[in-house]
Amino acid sequence: MASDGRALPDLLAVAPRGPLDAEVRVPGSKSISNRALLVAALAEGESRLEGLQASQDIDVMRVALAALGAGIVRDDAAGPDAWRVAGTGGRLRAPTVTLDVRASGTAARFLIGVASLVPGTVLVDGTPRLRERPVADVADALGRLGAQVEILGRDGCPPVRVRGGSLEGGTASVDARRSSQTVSSLLLVAPYARKDVRLELMDGALVSRRYVDVTLAVMRDFGARAAWSAPGVLEVRAGATYTGRRYAVEPDASAAVYPLCAAAIAGGRVRVPGLAGNSRQADVALLEVLERMGCRVVREADAVEVSGPVGGLRGVEADLNAFPDAAVALAVVAAFADGPTRIRNVAHMRLKETDRLAALETELRKLGCGAHADADSLAIEPGPLHGAEIDTYDDHRMAMAFALAGLKLPGVEIRDPGCAAKSWPNYFEVLERL
Repeated sequence: MASDGRALPDLLAVAPRGPLDAEVRVPGSKSISNRALLVAALAEGESRLEGLQASQDIDVMRVALAALGAGIVRDDAAGPDAWRVAGTGGRLRAPTVTLDVRASGTAARFLIGVASLVPGTVLVDGTPRLRERPVADVADALGRLGAQVEILGRDGCPPVRVRGGSLEGGTASVDARRSSQTVSSLLLVAPYARKDVRLELMDGALVSRRYVDVTLAVMRDFGARAAWSAPGVLEVRAGATYTGRRYAVEPDASAAVYPLCAAAIAGGRVRVPGLAGNSRQADVALLEVLERMGCRVVREADAVEVSGPVGGLRGVEADLNAFPDAAVALAVVAAFADGPTRIRNVAHMRLKETDRLAALETELRKLGCGAHADADSLAIEPGPLHGAEIDTYDDHRMAMAFALAGLKLPGVEIRDPGCAAKSWPNYFEVLERL
């Protein structure tokens, strides 16, 4: 859907252009928006959230938290992306409807945790794809903390029924090898447990650790006492609950990846204002990979900028375990490199909105690349490229990433571009203006 209300076509052609010279403002961070919205809903008193991302995923969280008793209204006087949240003080109400999270795995895992505080029964469900995304690790860990969680779907997947009001606290072993959201779900509700919470990571393993660090930072910003106490161990003080406040959400590093990678592919420069070069968001780490590929990167206190390489892009080997969402755009950049690229340690990409490793392998081959995905990595061998119709698998990141190929390569067409609305509703308008 375009910003003027017009629907995007089912098949959208991307016109080549470049070199670029652009400044792009990206939406507020989806990761921080989800966490801040949830914490503000649990807090005592009112919060004003500024820069909250306007997207389908955030709408899902907002509607669900309102069903649990939070008062959430737009604050037009403060700006288009500002909201006022009347917190519940942790005193949630049982919803009268199923919490439908659609395709949002983040909302599913976070709301299963929140449901453990509700004095009643909560059912969390979503789309057919969501019913293929495992949440058993969250359910198991909550059970160790005293909650009553029942998985109704197959293979540890939604729907999930939670009988709330039973979060005791204490110590729980947590399997965080598939998703950091498991840990974040437990952390966010831990201040409202009856006893202090101690989370011990199985084998000390945690994918995407920086997302957990973002969770801790948001919690502390609202008054919680939560921190790493040892390698692989997190502790949260019960009773140190959240207090409402004014809170600004910084621009989304995950969204910024796409215009910054556009400069790597099409040449020229793209600047993203408002995003700090030392942001705590995970995806800023992609800047280091782009530098290794030959791009020029400028990091400032309130902006980042990428310029395309003077010579050709170099292929690299990169471990993206800590920031797997950026791997989709990086794979498309790698198609234009002078040598092979291997993205490794990303098995958890198979559990996203689609199996992203398999999807990338298929769509890169359509463009003329050699591509091979194994259990936890993707190898990309550049070849003579040509245009193609790209399938997006109802996955916003596939749509946004492969559109970048069309900036350099004639004949690239994106099927179902509207799926980008999950995180960036006017993405294709922004791309058109580059």
